[in-house]
Amino acid sequence: MISPARELAFQVLRRVIAQGGRATDLLASSRVERLSERDRRLAYELVLGVLRWQRLLDHLIAHYGRRQPERLDEPIRIALHLGLYQLRFLGRIPPYAAVSEAVALVKHYGPAWGAGLVNAILRRAASALDDRPWEKIADPIERASVEWSHPVWLVRKWVEDFGVEEALALLRANNHAPPVAIRLNPLAAPAEEITRALAREGIEIEPSPYVPGAYRVRSGSLLPRLEAWQRGWIYIQDEASQLIAHLVAPRPGMRILELCAAPGGKTTHLAALMENRGMIVAGDRHPSRLRQLKLLTERLRVQIAHPVVFDGGRPLPLLPTAVFERVLLDAPCSGTGTLRRHPEIKWRLTPEEIQRMAEHQKALLEEAARWVAPGGWLIYATCSVEREENEDVIDAFLASRHEFRLVVPSVAEPFRTEARYIRTFPHRHGMDGFFAAVLERSPDAAAERPSRA
Repeated sequence: MISPARELAFQVLRRVIAQGGRATDLLASSRVERLSERDRRLAYELVLGVLRWQRLLDHLIAHYGRRQPERLDEPIRIALHLGLYQLRFLGRIPPYAAVSEAVALVKHYGPAWGAGLVNAILRRAASALDDRPWEKIADPIERASVEWSHPVWLVRKWVEDFGVEEALALLRANNHAPPVAIRLNPLAAPAEEITRALAREGIEIEPSPYVPGAYRVRSGSLLPRLEAWQRGWIYIQDEASQLIAHLVAPRPGMRILELCAAPGGKTTHLAALMENRGMIVAGDRHPSRLRQLKLLTERLRVQIAHPVVFDGGRPLPLLPTAVFERVLLDAPCSGTGTLRRHPEIKWRLTPEEIQRMAEHQKALLEEAARWVAPGGWLIYATCSVEREENEDVIDAFLASRHEFRLVVPSVAEPFRTEARYIRTFPHRHGMDGFFAAVLERSPDAAAERPSRA
């Protein structure tokens, strides 16, 4: 017999690895919701834990199996990852259970000869749980890469960008599950009523120490069947992501343009801060993602968001005379600030991809700037910690667009950098790694005539 949690974790990991799926999306399926609370928690822990610690687990396979993990059949490698993760990180699970179920997975999904190999490797590992074979690695970058399970090139880059201590702290933080953060939806119900409804479901929350209106979940599970969820009273959103809407400083009655708006977390947050008064043009190039945004606006009772399909890197199909008091560009990025919740990113990302992202971000920023009214603000944000996608993009923009200047928004002091940018980090603030810059267009600048598609 294979437990439902382990079988589901195995299937999700296969789809993540073979099909490029996103673990959190796959774990949000109806199949997961049908599991018991205990099995659901275990499935989440196994999938995200294996993806976070993949490099270390491969190192242990090579150490105990005396063979290269990448040469193993996929079912064997995944079963070994699951078994080793339970042996090393889940002390509450008996070793015999971790070994026997990994063997059962290979018997069911892998080649006939694989069960003996998996059994042998895991039994060796179970007899030496205190071994730290990576400590014999001479190169400190390579050793940190294995011990904290990140690609070598990324460890080297962060050491160069942030220094050894900061880089190591970031590596460690990325391998911990992030806290769950929510915001209450004032468009649907008063905060007191929402808080009471959550308490009835056994969910305890506390205010964020940094972000106004954000709450951290101290206890309880947020599931779609909750009353507060079904009624659109709450929205799950990391504190750093919530911070971005506050940087926009929206006011009721404003006209706001948001590029790359789907799936709509920031769109709906802006609408709530605007008390459903004004207009938000929410653009995205993917119609399917805009449909998700539309459904979210309906669930959260947002009335002022207008989804529009367009590619933000090209001239926008809007009225040529329209300009906006606020333009938000939440740019597509590498996502290295979200590795705690999306660990598969680090195994797919390359240095070349970061450079490609930066060039795309520059094009998006140039187009976004066309739509900012004189005296209006342009807010640029990413969920990346890479300088190439953040400071370098804004520095290049300001060097050529002298009608814009940096504005220092009213935010918590720990988020501000010496260069007047906004940065958050998992290891410093307990939230995702975000970057933001707020740019004001000179009130004396002539209104630019945006190009048409």
